[in-house]
Amino acid sequence: MLQLPKKVQFAIEAVLDVAVHAGGGPVKSVDIAHRAGIAARYLEPVLRELVHAGILRGVRGPAGGYELGRAAAQISLGDIARAVSSPEDRRESRGGSVLRRRILQTVWRELEEQTSRLMDGVTMEDLRERASATTRRRRISPP
Repeated sequence: MLQLPKKVQFAIEAVLDVAVHAGGGPVKSVDIAHRAGIAARYLEPVLRELVHAGILRGVRGPAGGYELGRAAAQISLGDIARAVSSPEDRRESRGGSVLRRRILQTVWRELEEQTSRLMDGVTMEDLRERASATTRRRRISPP
């Protein structure tokens, strides 16, 4: 199972939350944090990075919150992951055995490139459609 860093997971979930709930205006960070079960103090810096990257747009004022910075179909999981990943996260370790440096790091890099390509192929629109379909099935299904 793919394990993304928690920060990347938080970011993806936050952007999806905005994509799903933004129909009535900006989505408040406290609402995103509550639905995700994340402390707001951990989520706020992630949201700021997403705004800085243009993935989200911050709206000020009492009715403020967050909106998508561009169309959901133009925001991929890869965009989000790159927006919140630091250069240290992507840096290769210089130590270790010869096998690690010559073989394993090459394999990790190849896997990372494949994962990145896959993540670039999944958009917020794709995930919003999945969320919508799941919600429709729940409403139709008996309790």
